Amino acid sequence: MTEDVLIVFLKAPRPGAVKTRLLPALSEEEAALVYRALAEAAVRATAPAPGGYRRVFFFTPAEARAEMAAWLPGAALFAQEGGDLGARMLHALSAALAGGAARAAVIGSDVPWLTREAVEAAFAGLEGHDLVLGPSPDGGYYLIALRQAHPGLFADVPWSTPEVLRATRERAARLGLRVRLLPPLPDVDTVEDLRREWGRLRPLLADRPEAARRMEARLGLAAPGG
Repeated sequence: MTEDVLIVFLKAPRPGAVKTRLLPALSEEEAALVYRALAEAAVRATAPAPGGYRRVFFFTPAEARAEMAAWLPGAALFAQEGGDLGARMLHALSAALAGGAARAAVIGSDVPWLTREAVEAAFAGLEGHDLVLGPSPDGGYYLIALRQAHPGLFADVPWSTPEVLRATRERAARLGLRVRLLPPLPDVDTVEDLRREWGRLRPLLADRPEAARRMEARLGLAAPGG
């Protein structure tokens, strides 16, 4: 039986190893807290419906399996493999498709407003297209979905730059792939992103009010109500 598979890329939420572009505006511990809150929101929002797509998690670093299993009990966990981000995504997509998936998609953990419905729309978009991308305003993409692995899509892409989406679409055109774009969604990578999206992000820290207030002070933002 074929199926759709959603691959979620995650990092172990270790201080100093995640959301480093938020430093030094935030401390390493605060940046890790932001990462964890974003990731957990994305995990909740993309939980599959009964009978829907299957979801698996590819994590890094490889030695963090026990840590990830404690964080996401019962989840299907696989270590990421490959050098750069493109190689890691290609490996994960290839593994899912070789394992029987009819369609596979990869998302990260920086877009907590990405919903199950958007993921389902991405899979549906592959009925008449070869590639679905969810563009981000910073020039990257928050989702990629395919019916077949295409190594050329991931080779020599300038990852972590504003050229990612453009370069990927150019490669898709050379490969003759039909591309569908989802509505754009912002991700949260930089201090500017954090400030811009703070109104939506602060509720994700409701269980850590003191930490949220410290972050507001560091970011120069007024706390709600004063």
